[in-house]
Amino acid sequence: MLAVPVGLLLLHGTAVILAFRAIRTARTPQGAVGWTVFLIALPYVGVPAYFIFGDIRYPAMIRDRKLSEAAARLRNAPEADVGAPPLSLHASHLMAGFEAIAARPAVGGNAVELLIESRVVFETLFASIREAEHYVLIETYILRDDGLGRALQDLLLEKRAQGVRVCVLYDPVGSYGLHRSYLDRMREGGIEINNFHARHPQRRLSLTRVNFRNHRKIAVIDGNVAFTGGYNIGDEYIGRDPRLGPWRDTMIRLEGPVVDQLQLHFAEDWHWATGEVLDLEWRPDVSGLVPALALASGPSDAQETGALFFTHAITAARQRLWIASPYFTPDTGLMQALRLAALRGVDVRILIAGERDHWLVWLAGFAFIEAMRGSGVKIYRYSAGFMHQKVVLVDDDIAAVGSHNLDSRSCRLNFEASVVLADPAFAAEVAAMLEEDFSRARLYSRPLADASWPLRIAAPVARLFAPVL
Repeated sequence: MLAVPVGLLLLHGTAVILAFRAIRTARTPQGAVGWTVFLIALPYVGVPAYFIFGDIRYPAMIRDRKLSEAAARLRNAPEADVGAPPLSLHASHLMAGFEAIAARPAVGGNAVELLIESRVVFETLFASIREAEHYVLIETYILRDDGLGRALQDLLLEKRAQGVRVCVLYDPVGSYGLHRSYLDRMREGGIEINNFHARHPQRRLSLTRVNFRNHRKIAVIDGNVAFTGGYNIGDEYIGRDPRLGPWRDTMIRLEGPVVDQLQLHFAEDWHWATGEVLDLEWRPDVSGLVPALALASGPSDAQETGALFFTHAITAARQRLWIASPYFTPDTGLMQALRLAALRGVDVRILIAGERDHWLVWLAGFAFIEAMRGSGVKIYRYSAGFMHQKVVLVDDDIAAVGSHNLDSRSCRLNFEASVVLADPAFAAEVAAMLEEDFSRARLYSRPLADASWPLRIAAPVARLFAPVL
């Protein structure tokens, strides 16, 4: 019987120690207070929750990640010296900020194709894969053993049989439930497929991989062509989930020197997962006129790169800031920046999903929308299916497409990647696309006080979990 009080004493002692750690390391005073109260009041829940979700910058993870980045960059050819064409003073200022955040220069000479409709997205991606002669690199958050997943599998097996090397990375959380038979068929056919945390068995049981997810969507073919955006590999992404309905997302196809930058991020992630430094083709061929920059972020960054990405876009906007993100759970700093932009007279519009795919983050969104009431920030709910795209448009100069969501998890906990493009013609194309989306959305202005009582209760509670949703 002595074991019970000793166990309780150890549990409460651990909660006190972790509370002091939270006070010392939490990013915000609110976070420190929240963790302290949670740990002391409910140690049975708080202690395991802290080990999973607290203290996000684990030293061992940071060390290993930096080693992977350094190893991949040693094999990389020097950055392409393709100067961008002259930009307006405002566009130059905008791009300089993104360059500082990414810690690399933008490169000119790129061609970009905006891909919207899911059928066109996957037809274009599959067509590029069919043309591969040397290698295909695919990185995705979700990989499913369903119709689309098996179509991709068949194509990749076909290319491998032709002597093309195929490397696939998937996230074990996003791809939860992926059948072993699917993986076995890939590997038996010579495809190298790994989950993002495969090389770190010391963390397999620690659940840190639940928190640090690889949310990037990157495909590179022969170092010549790259794709990035919001699309994963699953039937729901081509509208086959009757609950979610038609799928609305955005992808871009890229050629030119920016392909090297996306390819480098894949190489870093591949080394993290496998320990191998890939021997790739680095081809900074000029393919167009668009200046572009691959901006990747992750929890091992010295700064909160994802949050800075959004903060710079919001604070630098002069006339227009349009953001499409399925989820809206920004931190206090981003909310204040959005308010300030609206007060400056900027046309601030946020397009979010009207349908729900994740209950908690959907519920929390109502509380955040309520907090923005009266700020001048216009929030639209997409009503023609499920909206999953991640797009940022700043004035008439800059557009970004990638995997960054406007939520705390995406900004601080996930590995993400977006491409920023400084081209008025492409920005106009994105603006026209978003105008069409706004026409299929409704401006949401209903006070939370007028909602049903379950929603009034659940939304503020869900908001408490926003940093890890």
